[in-house]
Amino acid sequence: MFHNKHRLECRLTYVYIESMAFKHITSRDNPVFKQLKKLAETARERHREALTLLDGVHLIEAYHQVFGEPHMLVIPEGKSSLEATQLLQHLQDVSTIMFPTLMFAELTPVASSTGILALVKIPQIPPPEEADFALMLEDIQDPGNMGSMLRTAAAAGVQVVYLSKGCTDAWSPKALRGGQGAQFVLPIVEQADLLPTLSNFNGNSYAMTMQGQSLYTQNFLSPSLFVIGNEGAGLSSSVVNAVDHSITIPMANTSTLAVESLNAAAATAICLFECQRQRS
Repeated sequence: MFHNKHRLECRLTYVYIESMAFKHITSRDNPVFKQLKKLAETARERHREALTLLDGVHLIEAYHQVFGEPHMLVIPEGKSSLEATQLLQHLQDVSTIMFPTLMFAELTPVASSTGILALVKIPQIPPPEEADFALMLEDIQDPGNMGSMLRTAAAAGVQVVYLSKGCTDAWSPKALRGGQGAQFVLPIVEQADLLPTLSNFNGNSYAMTMQGQSLYTQNFLSPSLFVIGNEGAGLSSSVVNAVDHSITIPMANTSTLAVESLNAAAATAICLFECQRQRS
């Protein structure tokens, strides 16, 4: 349990590299490694502990700028990148653990890790009382898509994102890597009840569907909520029936192959930046 980084009681040895001390763990039976692996693999554990793992220098720096020091840093044996080494020196007061390369690889979301992880508290960013620009996602399954959509939402100026109960975890290592820091600045409402949220939104709601009015004929200057559905199945009929407008993105080729090539993340980007364009 990682309720407090100072409560970690493990049998550790110390390895000194460039005048910095690291706790060196080599056993997969070590409780620290086992708990980190659970956090890397299961949403239930992440939300139970309110903790997650960040992979890479950029994400850790983005978190540090907003929320301060992480609870813990994790590095592999062997050489680290220059950027990772500089970050370690900058955060030298943070407890740091070193694992063998293969054990470290079990904690990372990608094969080509930058060689540093951070254990951090999952941020809680309160949403505005009344949003002027919102995004709702129903049953998005791919964590890379989730991260990309959140990154796009943050860049476009979305004020709150609502995630249905069937969405993949926004705080998984892969979704965080895809978001590239979006989760640290964007209010995210997880496990949202979509129909009441739509009913209570003080503005117009727009469902992205295969058939509807053209995106480019709409006026998004008033409060707007965009609703995007599952990568394969799209939106449920109950959600489509609850929105104010169904819209679509006109395409040059409307064959089945061309339609399927425009995925949920791409559609989200087009919709959100059309709204941002009209308001700029």
